[in-house]
Amino acid sequence: MAVRTATPVTGWLLRGSDGRLTAYAPAEGGVVRWTETRPGGPEWTGPELLEMPGLEPCLSIAQGPKGYVSLVGLRRRDVEGQTETDVVYATQFQSGRPPTNWRSLGSPHGQDRQRSEQIGVPAAAVDSAGLHVFVRNAGGGVCGRRQDARGIWGPWTDMKGSHVLEGLTAVATPAGRVELIAPAAEFVLRWRQDEAGGPVRRVLNVPAKPAAGSSASGVTGDDRITHFWRDAADGSLRTLAPEQASAEGTDAEPATVSVGGTGSGPVAVLHAVLDGHECTVLAQRAASGLPAVAVCPSGDETLAAQWSETGEEFTGAPALALDANGRVTVAVLGADGHLRVARQRADEPGLALGEWLRA
Repeated sequence: MAVRTATPVTGWLLRGSDGRLTAYAPAEGGVVRWTETRPGGPEWTGPELLEMPGLEPCLSIAQGPKGYVSLVGLRRRDVEGQTETDVVYATQFQSGRPPTNWRSLGSPHGQDRQRSEQIGVPAAAVDSAGLHVFVRNAGGGVCGRRQDARGIWGPWTDMKGSHVLEGLTAVATPAGRVELIAPAAEFVLRWRQDEAGGPVRRVLNVPAKPAAGSSASGVTGDDRITHFWRDAADGSLRTLAPEQASAEGTDAEPATVSVGGTGSGPVAVLHAVLDGHECTVLAQRAASGLPAVAVCPSGDETLAAQWSETGEEFTGAPALALDANGRVTVAVLGADGHLRVARQRADEPGLALGEWLRA
């Protein structure tokens, strides 16, 4: 089973409603899944193949408030000698159980196979009503499709934008309010819901030169989402200045700041409480190829200047989650395709990771 470890996605480690963690990765012929045998581990089952022929080596994963997990990807297949491209999704309702059948959402370009072949990797998030899926379209803008509370899908809509690069990211707050960013040639483009379930509207672009495939978004407070990307020139991790991030709705031009540290790909983001303080935990693939972890005060991610490297070299992007015991858990996929996991030590203050274990 060929696990595609180089896929630059961070949100691939999730805790289900039964407390067990599940890790997902694209593989030849579908998606592979590892599941904790019991809440808190340390043993895992898998890798188990969830078949989806033609699935591209990319995957967006979204989890709603009920714990359901939506797997969203691109499928390419030969139909009458031509390549047909569409967005597909499946839903896992319970940890370790089979997901639903994969369903097609089509393409924003309908039956135009040539233009559909040019769409980008989807980004997904679940708001208070249902699943949202966003893609870069053939014209370099963004299109979206959303599901309502009855499970009915609306049509693809043009959300505008231009010169968009690969690497859209979307995330929802615990209350179900969605935000979306898209790296572009000279900007980071942004969309957001003002309230859960409302329309997703454009907000001011952020002047920047982001690297394609480097953007990431995460919940960093009760109703706060923080977005990150890498500078295309030097690989440094950047975000909105804290005062800018809290000043939505103003006409001030957004300013960016460095988070410190260099590496590759997107950063994993996790909101956690350490030693009684709300924190944002970040994990990235450092320039050395090793996992690197940093902790900063929640709401001021620019203070994450101290990165600690750990573990072994890996490919792709790391993932973060809280396990059933509330421990920060870091996961990576090694170059051999095996899952490796390290958990927070309960006997030390702050964030000290224990031994890395191979699943």
